[in-house]
Amino acid sequence: MKVYVTRHGQTDWNIQKKVQGRADIELNETGIEQAKQAKKEIDKIELDLIICSPLKRTKKTAEIINKGRNIPIIYDEGIMERDFGEFEGKKINFDEFWSYKSNKKYQKAENIKDFINRVSGFLDKIREEYKDKKVLLVTHGGVSIAINCCLKGIPEDDELIKYCLHNCEIQEFEI
Repeated sequence: MKVYVTRHGQTDWNIQKKVQGRADIELNETGIEQAKQAKKEIDKIELDLIICSPLKRTKKTAEIINKGRNIPIIYDEGIMERDFGEFEGKKINFDEFWSYKSNKKYQKAENIKDFINRVSGFLDKIREEYKDKKVLLVTHGGVSIAINCCLKGIPEDDELIKYCLHNCEIQEFEI
């Protein structure tokens, strides 16, 4: 199975360095242009299906990428961004928040191991359901980290954040 992963286009909160997990933030003008540029790259790829997080920023990115192609889009909460709970809309130290080794528990925010397990379950599901397909996942920075952890392994230096895709960056996997 061929899987392509892209992160949504830029939002104002990306510029402001605010945590935007489940907050339903729209793309800004730069994000729309980034999605148009990603479309040019993705148009070169034969796809059977797009699976997209149900948040506005990913939906808009997927719609732009899919314009004129009419590839089926499935919205799946399995690739929604990590629930940042009490940190939503704030600026935080990401080193600790993304440390697999410390696996810190929070009052409301999704724990790193639970998050990676959720994304792993999603990958297992699509592996089974779409095993002979070429699938594009339109998702979030945090989910791109989790996907890389699932498919490449946890980095020995515990710097999971280095796996984060930039806005509208495209990554390819064979799973």
